[in-house]
Amino acid sequence: MDGTIYGAYETYIQERPVGIVNIEDELHEQLRRASRASCRSINGQAAFWIRLGMLCELNPGLSFQALMARELSAAGVGTAAPAAAAA
Repeated sequence: MDGTIYGAYETYIQERPVGIVNIEDELHEQLRRASRASCRSINGQAAFWIRLGMLCELNPGLSFQALMARELSAAGVGTAAPAAAAA
């Protein structure tokens, strides 16, 4: 770092990769509304939609429900018995 604003910014970017995506105002408004309904941040909602879109393009024969079930299973969701049922 050279002590300048640019040097500080460059160090920050190297430590924490950041991306900026230019989207239409209406899409941003839809992201804001969906993020509130889904209890996600706006960035989290955008990332969810981007990942889901990628999965749909890579797996055109699978439904949304099938994709979500596969991803949840791969993450280990639903594989353990609920605590209440184990008691």
